[in-house]
Amino acid sequence: MSLRQFEYALAVAAEGSVTAAAESLRVAQPSMSQQIRNLERDLGVTLFARTAAGLVPTAVGRAFLKEAEVAVNAARRARATARAGADDLVGELVVAAQLGFGTRQLPGALSALRRRFPRLEVTVFEESSSPELDRLCRKGALGLALMAACERSPANAHRLGEEEFVAVLGAGHRQLAADRVELRDLEGEPWIRFDRDSALDGVLLQVSRDHGLTPATVARVSQTATAVRWAAHGLGVTLVPASAVPLGYEHLARPVFPAVSQPVIAVVQSGAGPAATALLDLLRQETWDGSASLRPSAEPYAGGQPWSGALGAVRAG
Repeated sequence: MSLRQFEYALAVAAEGSVTAAAESLRVAQPSMSQQIRNLERDLGVTLFARTAAGLVPTAVGRAFLKEAEVAVNAARRARATARAGADDLVGELVVAAQLGFGTRQLPGALSALRRRFPRLEVTVFEESSSPELDRLCRKGALGLALMAACERSPANAHRLGEEEFVAVLGAGHRQLAADRVELRDLEGEPWIRFDRDSALDGVLLQVSRDHGLTPATVARVSQTATAVRWAAHGLGVTLVPASAVPLGYEHLARPVFPAVSQPVIAVVQSGAGPAATALLDLLRQETWDGSASLRPSAEPYAGGQPWSGALGAVRAG
């Protein structure tokens, strides 16, 4: 048995098929099938059962995979620790960010991380779907996740600050004359919204319920920058975190009243290694003041445990 076989088995359990698991790990499907058969032969048990929904772990397979995940995470942590010298980190850090949260803070922290550890490879997934973010975490591949706090946030979540939400209006919109837009004054406006299973659309739904709004949907988009640009062209209004407003569009964004904000947390996966801890420290040094995010910048930015992606209560008031 080998750790590589353990990784293959964990990937099959996460993906539900050998083909999808092979694609996710970028290995040949026949090779992965052979390694799974060899592992089952060495163990003398059947790890997976074929069902209409795909491959699912057997009872003994679930018990084995639980221990295999511990072993794989321990090996990753050991490799990272061994490679971490006084002035260098190598290897890969995988980060997932919930769409719209930390849009300006994360690039700044990653830039500082790369300057400090130029040999470190960072992969970032930006996810609008809460279920997809949850799936990435369950796979055990993430080092750190940046997300809005929710009702079932893990106990080891690290609070970074608040994301204040702002309304983005079209050029010439009558509400731009005010420093702050009252939510009730947006009743009847056409809205540019986000994917139905996204945390950002959940914020608008909660705000609508709290303040008696009936948002008329004119379009749904997957990216905050698209929503802001379409709102700027007068297609409708949108509600986004202040840090997600692209540079050059700050003059079209207004805080709302009553204020809407979401706590932002970082979750470091158990066994993630020193790179994730270093990134967490850098994220804590970033500015998480919503109003500061709306001030134009002279230099634009370039470029634990399983948790639930369910949206918690939005704080308004």
